[in-house]
Amino acid sequence: MIKKVLVVDDSPLVRNLIKKALAQSSDFSVVGEASNGKEAVELAQKLKPDIITMDVTMPMMDGLEAAKAVLSRDKNVNVLLLSAMGDEDLLSQATEIGIKHALQKPFKTEQLIDALKKLLEE
Repeated sequence: MIKKVLVVDDSPLVRNLIKKALAQSSDFSVVGEASNGKEAVELAQKLKPDIITMDVTMPMMDGLEAAKAVLSRDKNVNVLLLSAMGDEDLLSQATEIGIKHALQKPFKTEQLIDALKKLLEE
């Protein structure tokens, strides 16, 4: 079954890279994209994605706040945190919120697909 993905990043370039990567896999379909955490929360409620790729550093509402808001409403959504920083403190905050996986930027297409598949196996 194809999994619905919401792509969240303040960089249009990164959003396009993620969409191109996911287009190479028959397992995923991008159902929407957001450029900040506030949009992400609104779209997550409306689109009901299976997975959200969530950037950490964004305007209006950061990725951790947005993920917390989304996960408080829908425990079934999987969040893959994307960050340019491999910060241990950040990762422990993410785990407390309920985010099980993170991927450090920059990443290769295969790394993104593998991370998303692992997310679904749990």
